[in-house]
Amino acid sequence: MQNTLTTPALSKTNFHFPGQTSVYHGKVRDVYSIELKYLVMVASDRISAFDVILPRPIPYKGQVLNQIASKMIAATADILPNWIINTPDPNVSIGKRCEPFKVEMVIRGYLTGHAWREYSAGKRILCGVKMPDGMKENEKFPEPIITPTTKASAGHDEDISREEIIRQGIVSESDYKELEKYTRAIYQRGVEMAAMRGLILVDTKYEFGKADGAICLMDEIHTPDSSRYFYAEGYEERLKKGESQKQLSKEFVRQWLIENNFQGKEGQTVPPMSDEWITQISERYIELYEKLIGEKFVRADVTDVNSRIEKNVKEVLLRLF
Repeated sequence: MQNTLTTPALSKTNFHFPGQTSVYHGKVRDVYSIELKYLVMVASDRISAFDVILPRPIPYKGQVLNQIASKMIAATADILPNWIINTPDPNVSIGKRCEPFKVEMVIRGYLTGHAWREYSAGKRILCGVKMPDGMKENEKFPEPIITPTTKASAGHDEDISREEIIRQGIVSESDYKELEKYTRAIYQRGVEMAAMRGLILVDTKYEFGKADGAICLMDEIHTPDSSRYFYAEGYEERLKKGESQKQLSKEFVRQWLIENNFQGKEGQTVPPMSDEWITQISERYIELYEKLIGEKFVRADVTDVNSRIEKNVKEVLLRLF
């Protein structure tokens, strides 16, 4: 295990790229708009949970997210167009600007996480979708369910039903049907790819937009920040015994926060994150990369990560202009 305590981490960025018109600093990604035509998306090492940015960054996390997302998006290019044009740096993707739909398409194949917390509280309807009675935590749904959320510019995303999205005019009915179709197709592709690596893609979320009138896939897909994976080996046995599933996802961070009385609610304080805990999170992200992609993770040179990113991005932008 590499000691990450002395490893620099990319906690924030403040670039000024050629043609830059604006910048949006998200929970994890910083998105630079270039001439209202392109986006430069920098995956920082920040980590968030319960829609709160935690106080300490995780070394190599941004590289893991960006490299998984670029490979996964490329693997769905036959299903629908996507926003990515180039990945010039381990932490960066450059792509076309899309007009985003103001919903996140969450799809769940198993009863776990937020769905289980709602279910165990006695609820059987989630985002307008009925969940069967008599299910156990981590059990597979008869069919994957789509439980969308509103895409909040700040604060918490909120659960919403298909009917409300259409009724409120957030997305037109015809576009929403397409989003559902694409969500199921991309999820099925992710399930198949995970199975090849001995993993179960439990649940995930997708963001879509429009470019030149066509729906395109945006942001990241099938990363540990946007998805949850179980190990397939031993899944059934653990389910029968009512044991926790061995998983590769960010859920272990959420569980740690819950155990330390933090769920992002008013008045709650993020518990201290020790050096050892930071190292453990970093190694878990790298483990997921290697398990999911099937390649050894090559740690990028982070001696001067900001200069590295700036140089690599500028070279590509100059070719695009």
